[in-house]
Amino acid sequence: MPAAATEARRAAVLGSPIAHSLSPVLHRAAYARLGLDGWTYERFDVDEAGLPAFFADLGPQWAGLSLTMPLKRAVIPLLDEISETAAAVEAVNTVVFTEDGRRVGDNTDVPGMVAALRERGIEQVDTAAVLGAGATASSALAALARICTGEVVAYVRSEARAAEMRQWGERLEVEVHTADWTDAAEALRFPLVVATTPAGTTDALAGAVPERPATLFDVLYDPWPTTLAARWSMYGGAVVGGLDLLVHQAVLQVEQMTGHAPAPLEAMRQAGEQALAARH
Repeated sequence: MPAAATEARRAAVLGSPIAHSLSPVLHRAAYARLGLDGWTYERFDVDEAGLPAFFADLGPQWAGLSLTMPLKRAVIPLLDEISETAAAVEAVNTVVFTEDGRRVGDNTDVPGMVAALRERGIEQVDTAAVLGAGATASSALAALARICTGEVVAYVRSEARAAEMRQWGERLEVEVHTADWTDAAEALRFPLVVATTPAGTTDALAGAVPERPATLFDVLYDPWPTTLAARWSMYGGAVVGGLDLLVHQAVLQVEQMTGHAPAPLEAMRQAGEQALAARH
């Protein structure tokens, strides 16, 4: 049942560092639109060592938590249950506290990616490329498992990373092939390219964008646009950005934590865009 609008409930995002997080902006915008006047959403700088103590101090007024790095895996032993999606990628970014006191973990990054692509008309692709092999890349593979009917080629910097991506592919039942990062320009000709690398990593690839690019999903949102995304748009390709992902995963978090659905997607997106504009 949805929580009463006047009931005082707490939620927050945890991570380290956390000052940059847009989650408070997005969730508070949702609470305002939903009329949840008694709800608060904060941010706390918590590392892996401090996470158990933080959980030990949580009272019954807590509705849920958002988790970012480095806590997405560290939180799992502290939970009573995790969803199939979270178990598949060994990462929890959402914790909901149930009325009977249980701690339930989920991963909204994966369905958030799928929803962000669907919003741009990408329901299914025959093949895709992934740039990078970090934690976000495993979530990307899980999302591609739902929409990609053929192979996924991951462009990585080392054989160790390549082996990890192939292992994730086996686990997620995705046909993953790997290629060296020196050939990453080849990725830009795929019908869907998912860039999961840190800021600046793909800048050198911008000059290799084909004349008629298809769809780029770049998970970064600040700074935005990335050099690659800007060139992609200039050539007429479709671009899905990190803010799209952030908003869609936050929508699912709000719905789980508050019991109110649908969450106000456009109000949350507008709040995020305004907050990013204010930073610059």
